[in-house]
Amino acid sequence: MLEVLEGIGVNTTKDNKSVVEKSDLIVIAVKPNIVSCVLKEVAPVVITEKHLFVSIAAGITIRSIELNLPPGTHVVRVMPNTPALVQAGASVVASGSNAVPEDLVVVQAMLRTVGICDECPEYLLDAVTGVSGSGPAYAFAAIEALSDGGVKMGLPRELSTKLAAQTLLGAAKMVLETGKHPGQLKDEVCSPAGTTISAMHVLEQNGFRGLWMDAVEAATLRAKELGSINQ
Repeated sequence: MLEVLEGIGVNTTKDNKSVVEKSDLIVIAVKPNIVSCVLKEVAPVVITEKHLFVSIAAGITIRSIELNLPPGTHVVRVMPNTPALVQAGASVVASGSNAVPEDLVVVQAMLRTVGICDECPEYLLDAVTGVSGSGPAYAFAAIEALSDGGVKMGLPRELSTKLAAQTLLGAAKMVLETGKHPGQLKDEVCSPAGTTISAMHVLEQNGFRGLWMDAVEAATLRAKELGSINQ
C-alpha cells in the first residue's frame, strides 16, 4: 500500500510521530482496539493550537480520544460509509469539547469531496452507524434479492442486477432531489389494482418495514456495545 501511495506522489512513513509532526490534520483510521496505544505514542509531539485530530475509528468516543491526548487538543469524530469510494458517501461529524467552528468547516469540506456530510451530537452517532454506516450492506442485500427475483422470472443475471442497482440509485436520487416524502413517491408508483401495489402487499405481509427498522436498531445497539468495550 505504501508503494502505491508513493507512486502517486504521497509522502509516506511508518513513524507515527513523524506523521503528526509534519501534519496539521491527522486522521485516526486504525483498528479501534489500538487507538489508545497510537494516541499515547504521538501525544508528546502534539501541539494543541496546531493539530486537529479526525477520528473514523468505530465506537471510539471523543472523550476517550481527548483523554489520550494533551489537554485542549481539537478532536472531531466522523461516521463515514463505504460509498465514499465512488464519491457518493454519507458522513456525519460530531465535534469534541475543544473543537472550534473552523475545525468543522475544514472536516466537512474534506468529506463533501466524496459525498454529503452533516453534523449531529455525538450521542447520535451510534444511530448514524445503524442507518448510513451499516446501511450500504442492507442496500447491497436488497439489490441482490431484487436481482434474484428477476432471475427467477427469467431475466439474465447481469441485466437483472443492473436493473436492480439502477432502480435503487434512481429511487434514492428522487428522494434527495424532489424533497418528497418516500411514502408519497411510493404512492405515485402504486396504481390502483396494479402490479406495484400487489408487490407492496406481499412485502408488508412479510414485515418488510419492521425488518429494516430492526436491522437499524440491532446495528445501533451493537455500536454502543463496541464503544463500551473499546473505552
